[in-house]
Amino acid sequence: MTLELDHVGIGEEPGAALPVVSAVAAPGHPGVVAVETEQAPVLASLVAGGRMQPDTGRLLLDGHEDAAAVRRAFALVDTPGVAEPFPVMTVKQIVREELAFAAQRPSRDHVDTVLEELGLRHYADTPVQRVPTAVRVRLLVELALLRDGVTGLVVTAPERHGGAVEEWFAVLRDVARRGVTVVLVTSKAAAATVEALLDTVDTTETIRATETVQTHDGAAAQDAPQTEGPDDAALSDGTEPGLPSGPSVTAESATVPTEATP
Repeated sequence: MTLELDHVGIGEEPGAALPVVSAVAAPGHPGVVAVETEQAPVLASLVAGGRMQPDTGRLLLDGHEDAAAVRRAFALVDTPGVAEPFPVMTVKQIVREELAFAAQRPSRDHVDTVLEELGLRHYADTPVQRVPTAVRVRLLVELALLRDGVTGLVVTAPERHGGAVEEWFAVLRDVARRGVTVVLVTSKAAAATVEALLDTVDTTETIRATETVQTHDGAAAQDAPQTEGPDDAALSDGTEPGLPSGPSVTAESATVPTEATP
């Protein structure tokens, strides 16, 4: 599932409420929307989530304009004034509320199970305003994914809570690798860091893939029979060379899927 913001904007320059922005998000590769000012991140998130019609540009889901489908598939996460938990709510209270919102039984045992699966049980009684930003992001995105039909996330301005960009973006990158389409709306400064991280990841993965191919090619070359000439193409041991087997790929299982209540 690919979501594209194709030159979307709200208002007219100078001073447009949402200057024209573009981004593409797909499973395994988060899309990044870089905006400034207090209002623009919220507007960008509402547009990306199919909740607001832009004045210019198009929002495309797998190449088609379908705002209703976007609304069904994408949850807004930590969007100020729209989908943001109260700062004094504890992690345990947020989980309980989100389970109810996802039409799941918000019992004490279920809450404990969710916290255990997320590795956040020791934060259970901590107000969300006091947890590290990476923990906050992990909590809210995983809870958003609990909702029926949600396979995409629009995450709004994690940088406003502080913390190292590398730490909270690692959470979003890992979620995207699980097949979730992630749109990150963030400041231009944080976006620059994120783009550099994405470039590093892409380069590293390309190098690893190349090394894997070279290793397989080398192994095949070593195993290939050596012929003495054009008239002597028979294998010396009477066997046929086998193709190297590719590395096995296993899909990482999603843990717990939530969008914070408005």
